[in-house]
Formats: sequence, C-alpha cells, structure tokens
Amino acid sequence: MTEPITRVVTSGTFSLDGGVWDVDNNVWIIGDEREAVVVDAAHDAAAIEKALAGRVLKAIISTHGHNDHIDAAPALAAATGAPILLHPGDLPLWEMTHPDRRPDGELSDGQVITVGGIDLRILHTPGHAPGAVCVYAPELSTLFSGDTLFQGGPGATGRSFSDFPTIITSIRSRLLTLPSDTAVRTGHGDPTSIADEAPHLQEWIDRGH
Repeated sequence: MTEPITRVVTSGTFSLDGGVWDVDNNVWIIGDEREAVVVDAAHDAAAIEKALAGRVLKAIISTHGHNDHIDAAPALAAATGAPILLHPGDLPLWEMTHPDRRPDGELSDGQVITVGGIDLRILHTPGHAPGAVCVYAPELSTLFSGDTLFQGGPGATGRSFSDFPTIITSIRSRLLTLPSDTAVRTGHGDPTSIADEAPHLQEWIDRGH
C-alpha cells in the first residue's frame, strides 16, 4: 500500500532582491496508489515525476510564488498534464520566474482539493509572501506549511513582498488554532508540530523575526 505522504528533497537556488542562495526544498506528494497531488514543484521535475511512480497527478499546488518553490512546475505540468494552482496574490512573484507561463488555476482560502479520498484544505496565510498558503489535511493530522511556519519560528520576512506582523497574524489565527497534535511538514528542513511551536509565539514576536 502506498503511504499517503511522500517527501522528495530537491536542491537548487532561491533568488530575490538581487541575492542568490543555495537551498534544499521539501516537495510533498500526497495521495494513494492511483492519484496524487504535489505541493511545491521545486528544482527537479524528473525526480518528482519518478516519485509519483505512475500515479495520476491531479494538481501541482504552489504554496507561494518564490522561484525555489515553482521553478520545476511548468516542466512537471508538461510531463503529467496536471494544472498548476497558485493564490492570485503571488502572481507578481510567479511572473519573475515564469513571465511567459501563467498558472492554470487559482487557490483560495477555504478551498478543498480531494485526492485519493484525502481532503486538502487551503489556508491563506500571507506574510512570507502575499499569496502564501498552507495545506491542511485533517484526516492525516498534517499541515504542509510551505515557508509560513518552520521548526523554530516563522518564515523569513526581510525581503520584498513580505511582512512580519502579517505572518505573525497568519500563524496565530490560522495555524496555532489547529489541533496540537498536527504534524507540520515544512518547505525546507525538518518537520515539527503545532504543539512544539505554539509555546514560542511570544518569543518570535519579541525577537522580531
């Protein structure tokens, strides 16, 4: 039986505001033995397609428009026929990487995408980027947090299109209200949980990042 969640780690670069950084990204595949969705098609479309192992790809969900989360999306879409979905708030970021290829559909707060009998609820969580979203799978007790929440705090807000008070509001009102046993599978690095992160909210506010 296929596990409902698969992680593929891909490597590439993140670029914004004139800087370039080497990064490893978590690509999350959610589904069953027949069909799946991909959360964040990062860097290596071939590696992601291989991990799909022949399953039908129903959608490519982009948690936000930074290049390291979307750079492989058009190639993966071309290979699989799956639509690329992005919150419209992040179109300006998307167009920096893919000026000639728009997403195929929009993500909206409260939207539910069902794959392999698993409901994935879209939570609009701006701050790291205006159109940033997280993907919540209640029956898997899992949140796919993109770059909104990490082990140890919020995603970065020191660059264009980001805002620290906004990300704090998103985390406080949309994420820390989830059940405490919810696993948090992040866009980079190791997973964490709502229970592990919730006690530290005031520390993050006090330090300002």
